[in-house]
Amino acid sequence: MMKKKIGVAVALLAAVVAVVVLVRTALFTSMQMKAQTPPEILIDAEKAASRLAGAIRFKTISQQDPAKFDGKEFLALHTYLETSFPKLHAALKKETVNGYSLLYTWKGSDPGATPVLLMGHLDVVLVEPGTENAWNYGPFSGDIAEGFIWGRGSLDIKVVVTGAMEAVEYLLGKGFAPRRTIYLAFGHDEEIGGRGGAMKIAALLTSRGVQLEYVLDEGGSITDGVIAGVSAPVALVGIAEKGYLSLDLSATGEGGHSSMPPRETTAGIVCTAVSRLQDTPFSSKFGGVVTQMFRYIGPEMSCGNRIVLSNMWLFGGILKSQLAKSSAMAAVMHTTIAPTMLDGSVKDNILPEKATAVVNFRILPGENSTSVIEHVKKAIDDPRVSIQPLGYVDEPSSVSDIDSWAFNSLQTVISQLFPRVVVSPYLVLGITDSRNYASISRQVLRFTPTLLKADDLARIHGTNERISVLNYEQCVKFFAQLIMSSNG
Repeated sequence: MMKKKIGVAVALLAAVVAVVVLVRTALFTSMQMKAQTPPEILIDAEKAASRLAGAIRFKTISQQDPAKFDGKEFLALHTYLETSFPKLHAALKKETVNGYSLLYTWKGSDPGATPVLLMGHLDVVLVEPGTENAWNYGPFSGDIAEGFIWGRGSLDIKVVVTGAMEAVEYLLGKGFAPRRTIYLAFGHDEEIGGRGGAMKIAALLTSRGVQLEYVLDEGGSITDGVIAGVSAPVALVGIAEKGYLSLDLSATGEGGHSSMPPRETTAGIVCTAVSRLQDTPFSSKFGGVVTQMFRYIGPEMSCGNRIVLSNMWLFGGILKSQLAKSSAMAAVMHTTIAPTMLDGSVKDNILPEKATAVVNFRILPGENSTSVIEHVKKAIDDPRVSIQPLGYVDEPSSVSDIDSWAFNSLQTVISQLFPRVVVSPYLVLGITDSRNYASISRQVLRFTPTLLKADDLARIHGTNERISVLNYEQCVKFFAQLIMSSNG
């Protein structure tokens, strides 16, 4: 009798769970906007492509060593932009900030309308020595061939600098006048932290009491075939970004000849510390940006995936273990630990008196540098190991509101210009210049309308960086439509 009652209870519980699962799945409806027909924007794609190509030819390379910085290339690019976009330079106020960064102000007609700011950066990363011959076209050639514009900055991120300027030039030619003020901000050192560029521009705007409706920087793109389970391209709009921290782990002790080593060498102590740290990862977490991303992407997936993503209370453990198999998805769910540098003896038979390791952390929103350092100390548990921050520390950003006018406006424009695309919020794993504007804007978004397939991801900072002429035309139209919609 008791077994029968237990069996009935189990059956009822299973039925209740099944009903809950089905109801939650049914309510897991699409978050995508119905595509609207955008106004006609006619861009001369060939001329626009040639202007981007010209900007690529300037070797505005960021260097960690200040002595290698070539300011003449940046100033020459400034002159080129002034020549290439005459209407913009006649109508907008131009300011050179800290010698090499640019700030443009397009004054709006309504002083009560909060301004918006569109960002990019003038600098690019260097080309890895020895890889120059692997490029189909020279990395600073700006060649237009095979339907693509080739070279450093075609994806990261002169495409935004000239794309936004093309849009303004086009709108000025059509007699458009903004209701709200539009800022264009182009830093010169984003690739090495943005301390001399975006930070200075943000400080200048802060000193003037400027508050922004939203900021749009690089961060996400339109990926095709990258997000597993979604057949359509996905536009990833960054609404937050991880923090950045590098720690120097070091140990000092007895040096000497390697033929008579102590029981533990300094190198061994540091290596053990790194091993213990890697064996103690940060816990993976659902919630926040991750949950919001699944809410937007999930309804566009197959029935099985929709069941899982709409019922993470039941299937969360299974989902977490599956996502952990992908480095990219695992990184979205937890603070990452990446040993990057090791240093010890100058010779193979000399014991180092000091050995060091550098470990880089990308910090999940909700955690901070203090909690990371405490985790590291607890994991290593060795007082002989000194743990010190190395270089600058950036805390995780705040999370922008997906219910805000800013996010909705951006989603609308993406849906208009790219009607097949699924729009989703996501967490930017790196850091961008946009973090410098957090104090003057509650809504900081990170998106570039570049179309990337899986093999294109390696082109960013890699070999054969390029963008199609068609995609660049779409980029210009995107900025033009975004400016117009922001002033409706």
